[in-house]
Amino acid sequence: MSWYSLWFLALALFLAALGRDRFDQWVDATELPPLAVETSVEMLDRNGVLLRAYTVADGRWRLAVSLDGVDPDYLKMLIAYEDKRFYDHHGVDTVAMMRAVGQAVWHREFVSGASTLTMQVARLLENGTTGLWPGKFRQIRVALALERRLTKDEILALYVNRAPFGGNLEGVRAATFAYFGKEPRRLTVAQAALLVALPQSPEYRRPDRFNGAAHDARSRVLARAEGAGVIGEGARIAAETETVPAKRQPFPALAPHLTDRMRADEPATQVHRLTLDSALQARLQVLAERAAREAGQRQSIALMVANHRTGEILASVGSAGYEPGAREGFVDMTQAVRSPGSTLKPLIYGLAFDQGLAHPETLIEDRPVAFGTYAPQNFDGEFRGTVRVREALEMSLNIPVVKLLNALGPARLMAHLRRAGTEAELPGDQPGLAVALGGVGVSLEGLMRLYSGLSNGGKAVVLSARQGVRQPEVPQVVLSSESAWMIGDILSDIPPPRGAARTGLAYKTGTSYGHRDAWAIGYDGTHVAGVWMGRPDGTPVPGAFGGEVAAPILFEAFALLKPSLDRLPPPPPSTLIVGNAGLPQPLKRFRPRDAAFSDAPDAPAVAFPPDGARVDTGGGMLSVKVRDGRPPFTWLADGRPVLLRSHDRSAMIPLPGPGYVTLSVIDSEGRSAHSAVWLD
Repeated sequence: MSWYSLWFLALALFLAALGRDRFDQWVDATELPPLAVETSVEMLDRNGVLLRAYTVADGRWRLAVSLDGVDPDYLKMLIAYEDKRFYDHHGVDTVAMMRAVGQAVWHREFVSGASTLTMQVARLLENGTTGLWPGKFRQIRVALALERRLTKDEILALYVNRAPFGGNLEGVRAATFAYFGKEPRRLTVAQAALLVALPQSPEYRRPDRFNGAAHDARSRVLARAEGAGVIGEGARIAAETETVPAKRQPFPALAPHLTDRMRADEPATQVHRLTLDSALQARLQVLAERAAREAGQRQSIALMVANHRTGEILASVGSAGYEPGAREGFVDMTQAVRSPGSTLKPLIYGLAFDQGLAHPETLIEDRPVAFGTYAPQNFDGEFRGTVRVREALEMSLNIPVVKLLNALGPARLMAHLRRAGTEAELPGDQPGLAVALGGVGVSLEGLMRLYSGLSNGGKAVVLSARQGVRQPEVPQVVLSSESAWMIGDILSDIPPPRGAARTGLAYKTGTSYGHRDAWAIGYDGTHVAGVWMGRPDGTPVPGAFGGEVAAPILFEAFALLKPSLDRLPPPPPSTLIVGNAGLPQPLKRFRPRDAAFSDAPDAPAVAFPPDGARVDTGGGMLSVKVRDGRPPFTWLADGRPVLLRSHDRSAMIPLPGPGYVTLSVIDSEGRSAHSAVWLD
């Protein structure tokens, strides 16, 4: 600014003062520029830590911050350097202006400025220039109007949110993330001084390009701060030794796939508060990158961790890296629909327990069998003969589980998947027995929902990454609590992968046909985690098994989650825990479908209550009746024996509780009938 421009400004102010009333009217009539400005959309974790931010429409980083979120020492240094009478003037510092005018007259050139922080805010709001007197005059008018309409703290907040810091950085919070990799709440003296210096010449003092100029500017701020008594000599000397950052740091970009979905789901939300744990998310992303790198070219990975008690998703890794290339890192494999391999087997066994078809100690045959043209084979092509159901699930044998699904009916399996909140895609219109071995499409998040229900006592869990989502008061029942406990007890006995300690983690692995997908899903008393590995394009990975490639990652994920596992809950009091010899006769050995669901005229049938009925029990016992069949009869409620070896066709059984219940009756020949009713 030339000296005559300053004279003009001084004269303008003097003339304005002569007409106080007209001056007030002139200031009050000032039309202010918009005070609000677009700021970056932010994704915050459960503790308020920044997971990810997005640039605004013009590609700038502009992260909103309140004065409470800024180091107070930085604010003191800023005021001492830029506008020491900030809290005393009304937008224009007449003392500084007269000094600047006098120096300009004496030296015939601009020596010092008189721009206040309020005037700088006026310039930032209008993106105006200061080199010509009309621009400066406009700044003065806007500054005076701002002081009348805003508090000092509101004006200061506008500055810290709008000041330029080089490149596409605006606002002090964007600057601290870019140059120091942290929030502006706590800054060193050197960091604060650098932030004070940069807005004066943001492009020519950028530390990542002109490190020397940034260092010199910082030194001038430190010297003036010492002179103003804001810092002591020792603090200045120590700050001078601190290195000026020579490059920008990347902004946080944790959980990029999930945060993209959250933003797309709620595009109008500015700050998204998520349930993720940023520290755990960062650790799992590192684990995923390492695992994919070791697995080989073109292979990717997806990881999820959730609290099955609350439904909160704590971490979600969609790929080994959020970038294009052979691994197709932009594809979110937590949402991709793939074949689940053997991971649906626990649900099938649990349904068999609930329907009175089997018990963990029930004997079942692992021998060659055919269902029409479908002849399932075990993965290794071998047969084990007679095994316990517990062993069949632990060894993930194929033939026994297909037998059970044949007795249950594939439609029942699909219905309970829907109850768990798991969306499944069938290759055809009707489900077949192949769904037991992965002949259906599900996502990793879908499997996480299923296993959350299994680990939550059989009650479905609504998984969500948003804070504040509540579970329904009456959740869907996936399995009875007794059957869910039995499944967890069996899965926790599966030996850990090679090199991992036996921790009692309940888990199941799976490998899809052609080695296209490798899975491992597991849970303890609080958390559930899932791993998928494979190629996003669906091409085979020869030799990849869930137990060998995905299970070790699952165990590592739990180790990164917490130092030790939470114990699984104890069995419900009504759980039948006996050996095979102690089982009711119909449960000692599994009978195939033609025995369990015979169409013979004398097969048992539930005469009362009929299927689909709503029964008002009045809080007492439930009356049941069986027609046909051969006594003695065994009655079960949701798979739990409630009456053994009854020779009467009418009986009273204890209520399992209000709500939906499946009643089963089994006669002495192992034939059974079922009735699903609602008890009031």
